[in-house]
Amino acid sequence: MVKKMASRMRAQMRHSFSTAVWAFARRAFPPSFRLSGWLLLDLVVVLGSLYGAIVIGSESGTAALSALSPMTVAILLIGTAVIFSSQGLYRSVIRYMGQQAVWDLVKAVSLSTMTLGAAIFFTKTNLSGTAALVFWLLLLVGVGGLRLISRAWHQASLHADARRVIIYGAGDSGRQLLNALNHATDYRVVAFIDDNPDLHETVINGRPVLGTEEISGLVEEHAVRQVLLAIPSASQERRRAIINSLEGLPVRVRTIPKISELVSGSAIINQIQDVDLDDLLGREPVPPHPELMDRCITDKVVMVTGAGGSIGAELCRQILASSPKELILLDISEFALYHVDREIKSLCQRQGLRFPVVTLLGSVRDEQRLESIFRTFSVDTVYHAAAYKHVPMVEYNVSEGVANNVHGTWSAAWAAHRAGVDTFVLVSTDKAVRPTNIMGASKRFAELILQGLSQIETETRFCIVRFGNVLGSSGSVVPLFREQISTGGPVTVTHPEVSRYFMSIREAAQLVLQAGALGTGGDVFVLDMGEPVRIVELAERMIRLSGYDTEQDNVFGEHVEVEYIGLRPGEKLHEELLLGTSVTGTGHPMIMRAEEDSFDFDFIEDAAHRLLRACAEMDLNDVTAILTEHVIGFSGHEPRHDYVWVKQGRVGKRARKPVDAENVTPIRPELVGPRQSTGLPKD
Repeated sequence: MVKKMASRMRAQMRHSFSTAVWAFARRAFPPSFRLSGWLLLDLVVVLGSLYGAIVIGSESGTAALSALSPMTVAILLIGTAVIFSSQGLYRSVIRYMGQQAVWDLVKAVSLSTMTLGAAIFFTKTNLSGTAALVFWLLLLVGVGGLRLISRAWHQASLHADARRVIIYGAGDSGRQLLNALNHATDYRVVAFIDDNPDLHETVINGRPVLGTEEISGLVEEHAVRQVLLAIPSASQERRRAIINSLEGLPVRVRTIPKISELVSGSAIINQIQDVDLDDLLGREPVPPHPELMDRCITDKVVMVTGAGGSIGAELCRQILASSPKELILLDISEFALYHVDREIKSLCQRQGLRFPVVTLLGSVRDEQRLESIFRTFSVDTVYHAAAYKHVPMVEYNVSEGVANNVHGTWSAAWAAHRAGVDTFVLVSTDKAVRPTNIMGASKRFAELILQGLSQIETETRFCIVRFGNVLGSSGSVVPLFREQISTGGPVTVTHPEVSRYFMSIREAAQLVLQAGALGTGGDVFVLDMGEPVRIVELAERMIRLSGYDTEQDNVFGEHVEVEYIGLRPGEKLHEELLLGTSVTGTGHPMIMRAEEDSFDFDFIEDAAHRLLRACAEMDLNDVTAILTEHVIGFSGHEPRHDYVWVKQGRVGKRARKPVDAENVTPIRPELVGPRQSTGLPKD
């Protein structure tokens, strides 16, 4: 171990010295001086090549050398200087020399040899044709060798402080990645690892190709910090097996984009990124059914509410592949809408898609604006993803969270019914099942609204898609964990036993689109989320794949701890997807239809009036009581975390604050008298 440390220190000293020399040379000599230096070196090589050619290529080398005319040498040197300059040998950046630079060098050396022949002809010097051939070879080796030595020295100085990495995969992608990294300063590739035994013991651009059993020794010997997966065409199962095999090593595992992303042009080979979120799940995504993806989208006007959110934006990306007639993006956040608008239009341009993309600012609680939009654009399909979904945030803002989720769903759904929209899909959550928090209860109430609307005479097919957490969404723990790991921790987990259902955001969006095509009216679709994942295991896995340990120091000299902070307001240990046990299949292996109780339309409409009146009056006790009355499993909840409620000292009290009846908007204006109000205040 001591010998290895001493060897590493000597290597680092050598790299540091070469780096310092190179930096001094770049600062000390201006570009014109350095170019003149290269020209002088090349002319010295020309003289040496001429001397060697005469000695080697002539039978009487010494006599031929003495008979060499100074005029011949002068013509050769002047001609070579002009040729090398005109061929661009001094314009090429040495460290980026490629195939074209080699051909330029061969051409320049050949022209220089022809210049030697012309000089011999005019000065009548007696040199054989063999000498000219030897001159060509020596000059090519000499001039090219100088550049190769300079390039190697420069790369060594650049990579002195670079992170040592191993490329897993010695195929075309791995070789392209090596070429890209050779021109960068961040990484120094020490070896390739590949499963193919035919490639073992071979060398690619100076890097050995070894088997998987060698990787542990390489990591220790070279202090490797990262393993880069260059296997874009590998299956999800194969990628996961490789990642699992690397998880115990003190290295950060990163990857290049998948082959589909490379082919589509949405990524490039040297775009190194963290391990895909899909690989963290331990489950194989099911490919989408094209006929279901297209049924409610192709040649139809499609609208996504909450388009600027994580789920809404991914729905928009997936909708592009089915070629809608027109795509309408609605969001209340100007910045989020601007961001998703730029992304979607950029994707359309890259993929050659020509349909219009319309961005609209607006609130889903503005029923009049929504109905106007539906009628103006003749909307066929609506994916309603707009909602407040962050559990603690809604606990801190109860009335606004309930009003947004309930009133927003009512307004959007009722406007769709009045405008004759064909399909309306509500994006719901597993937290709506026997909820312990206001957010989940409000989403279940929103589900009941759609189930009630399906019982009246309507042209609109209303359906609900319920699923669990999605990896990588704005509220997911994965971005939080990555941020905490990057800063050295600790990684905060609420409870050692807390578990959640997880699905990649891409797969979730695809299944939402497919479930919407299966609806007949009032359906509650539940996605197969696989087995629940313990959050602490997910955190520990991410820590290990980032090259750290949770308990002791490793090769980086540090570790990342897991810290338990307790359940947040409204959270529970385990989530559910079903209220009951009555579930039927749909023909899609990942989508189930749940048979769940609902209320008559008139009953849920009256409840919605009372609930929104309580929100407008900021009577959180009434809000909780109405939700408890209608949402199965929601009981015993107290609004003790709402900031305004607490500040007013109203926790545990039944005081009511009168509402201005003149300044409220009813859910259905045509059913409410002149001075009656059951909705929220106007914006």
